[in-house]
Amino acid sequence: MDEMIRKLIRKYKTSCPFELSRSLGIHIRYLDLGKSTKGLYYRKLRRRFIVIHSELSPEWQRFVCAHELGHDRLHKGINRFFLEEHSYFAPGKLERQANRFAVGLLSAGTAILQDETTETYCKRVGIPPEMHTYIQP
Repeated sequence: MDEMIRKLIRKYKTSCPFELSRSLGIHIRYLDLGKSTKGLYYRKLRRRFIVIHSELSPEWQRFVCAHELGHDRLHKGINRFFLEEHSYFAPGKLERQANRFAVGLLSAGTAILQDETTETYCKRVGIPPEMHTYIQP
């Protein structure tokens, strides 16, 4: 996964998930998704979409965009809704992978400083503090 992130950043010369999504031809939309959904990724008629909850803070919108971009890069052709309804596969694994991708992308090129907590590091690089468990020292 780290190599995939490095190649993306090298090719498009950015680690911004919004710029990467646009460069990859993924359409970004903002909608009120209710209380429990922060974002989603889907394909329709060969077009790819990331939908981000419009009421989220800019920090969370950036993270959600990176997370959904992770689904595009890591889980091509997998529909989470189909998985939940028609299989015994746990979508939690896919969500954890997308979170690791997002943290890796958003923290690329930065390191944890000596005596810095993962929560402080997250705040410094713009990752929601709730995602500190995905930081790899």
